[in-house]
Amino acid sequence: MQGTHGHLSAEQKRTAFRLKRRGWRLVDIAREVGCTAPMVGLMVRAGRHLDAEPFGWEPRPGCLTIEDREQILIGIHDGKSLTSIAEELGYAPSTVCREVKANGGRDQYSAWKAHRRARDQARRPKPFKLRAGRLLEQVARWLRELWSPDEISNRLKIDYPDDPEMRVSHETIYQSLFVQGRGELRRELARCLRTGRTSRKPRGMRDGRGRLPGMVNIAERPAEVEDRAVPGHWEGDLILGQNSRSAVGTLVERTSRFTLLLHLDGQRSAGAVDDAMRDAITELPAHLMRSITWDQGAEMANHLNFTIDTGIPIYFCDPHAPWQRGSNENTNGLLRPNTSPRAPTCQPRTGLS
Repeated sequence: MQGTHGHLSAEQKRTAFRLKRRGWRLVDIAREVGCTAPMVGLMVRAGRHLDAEPFGWEPRPGCLTIEDREQILIGIHDGKSLTSIAEELGYAPSTVCREVKANGGRDQYSAWKAHRRARDQARRPKPFKLRAGRLLEQVARWLRELWSPDEISNRLKIDYPDDPEMRVSHETIYQSLFVQGRGELRRELARCLRTGRTSRKPRGMRDGRGRLPGMVNIAERPAEVEDRAVPGHWEGDLILGQNSRSAVGTLVERTSRFTLLLHLDGQRSAGAVDDAMRDAITELPAHLMRSITWDQGAEMANHLNFTIDTGIPIYFCDPHAPWQRGSNENTNGLLRPNTSPRAPTCQPRTGLS
């Protein structure tokens, strides 16, 4: 927490003086700036705050400064709400809430620890977490068991709650497989992903497929669908078998995540999918079938007739945008290991226990 050569930086000393003028106790000031209470007392009495070197880092424009973090610290000390602190600083409440939560919460927030953490996170290049060691071994083992990167990231928090070294985000795992995957994680591990892909398609990639006649884009979907407060809005897609010779359809309700399987009897034509969807909805109350969101696939060629006959509108995602029907995509990922054969190098998934 100190500046260069083991001494307090000029900014830390100015913080100490400002907190002293606000009536803070020396012991609290010392804990905040990273020194002893007698040192703070001597520094304040002698007025020695101009003979220090600067901290040497400034955040980018628009990011919290050390002065902003001081005001957050003072506001918490004075018992103010995070919303009122954000209004005084001119930031969104979510910005201040994330800042405090990421740095120990209201009880442990320290302006200088938070500022140093922000500096460390801004440094480039960053060391890559999955270079070697226990974390790499555990991630690799679970990938071989066909766990998804998202499941691995969440399970690490459960199995190693007090070990910050055993933490990794799902996005870091994907980067290790697809971007930095030369030696960190062997290339064959990428084939153990449920999707079977060894590369990621960037968002925004143009699609060469033709548009379905009369399709309604997801942008025109009612606003009530987004917050999941109203049940009856579904997301659907197909899970393809080996070499795309078979398929099963899935419909996932956005609010409850309740899933319906569409039995296609080995077909995936537009007629087969249309019949299977009609069979599935006949057993549901009308108020639980408000809309369906689907990918832009040829299997939905009969969507206009389906909507006319059932009164259920179908909305279509943008090309290569599976996150627009995230509930269905995640459910299909969980079902896929049990519905399609895997490469011989991958072992069957044992599940989360």
